[in-house]
Amino acid sequence: MRYRLTFVAGLALGYVLGTRAGRERYEKLKKSAREFSQNPAVRNTVESATQQGRDVAGKAFHSVSEKVGDRVPDSVTDRVRSLRERGQGGGEDDWGTTNT
Repeated sequence: MRYRLTFVAGLALGYVLGTRAGRERYEKLKKSAREFSQNPAVRNTVESATQQGRDVAGKAFHSVSEKVGDRVPDSVTDRVRSLRERGQGGGEDDWGTTNT
């Protein structure tokens, strides 16, 4: 019984100390991730990659639609059209960033 009590006490102490250290480490990682995501170079790279992805998707759609013809479902054509229009807006995107 003494060993169980010692084990439970050690477990409780480890939990309390671990959660305190874990929370501090979590907050530190969260702060680092926020700083990284707010870096202008990172934001511009993400926006460039997004725009290139939209361009490639549009080209792929045109290639496929030429071969497939009218057999492309309307839901696909509507989605591609909305993505293309969103990419050409020149304003802010969903995250409040601009392509500068």
